[in-house]
Amino acid sequence: MTRTSDAQGGQVTLCRDGLPGWLEPVVRAAETVQPLQLSRFLPPENGSGRQSAVLILFGEGERGPELLLMERAGSLRSHAGQPSFPGGALDPEDGDPQGEGPLRAALREAQEETGLDPSGVQLFGVLPRLYIPVSGFVVTPVLGWWRRPSPVGVVDPNETARVFTVPVADLTDPANRATAVHPRGHSGPAFLVESALVWGFTAGVIDRLLHYAGWERPWDRGKQVPLDWHA
Repeated sequence: MTRTSDAQGGQVTLCRDGLPGWLEPVVRAAETVQPLQLSRFLPPENGSGRQSAVLILFGEGERGPELLLMERAGSLRSHAGQPSFPGGALDPEDGDPQGEGPLRAALREAQEETGLDPSGVQLFGVLPRLYIPVSGFVVTPVLGWWRRPSPVGVVDPNETARVFTVPVADLTDPANRATAVHPRGHSGPAFLVESALVWGFTAGVIDRLLHYAGWERPWDRGKQVPLDWHA
């Protein structure tokens, strides 16, 4: 399956040719997973919500497969200080939100936030759109393979505190897994990796990807990590 469209600096393409074999379970998961299998929070039926996209970028580092994450600046109005995938709201020039818009937005935002060179990224899948009630974002998760890695780092410290990669082996390690509990009572999966607590939307998507890709290992769901009221 390939989708191509003109974009700033080149073309946006969705292509599965030449992916490494270890990504095949992720490809299969993207083809079959249903929205409610990823989250109970789905886009409002009335079409409200701000259209956005995130880039779930898989690379291969010294310790094997890894994911690119960033930590949002503590001064931001929404999700301050949280580790997250690169991403953000669609701009008008990104195009159709129901078409190529999320692909362009995911790459554009990743470049703006981490300095990533989009030409080295092969987009290979799109997960069902999800909803973040606290911020009103309708999020399209875009899957990418970091075919030609490029240097990444903080571009604007007002938006990003740091940029880092996490080995998938660390994400699947039961010792690094926990349940994050918010003072309001809700809870969800969390990962304690790279001196960071990954929780919320990002952790939920990672958790479901690991599960449906068959990479998940049994872990202690009773191990809890409390969040503070600022979370």
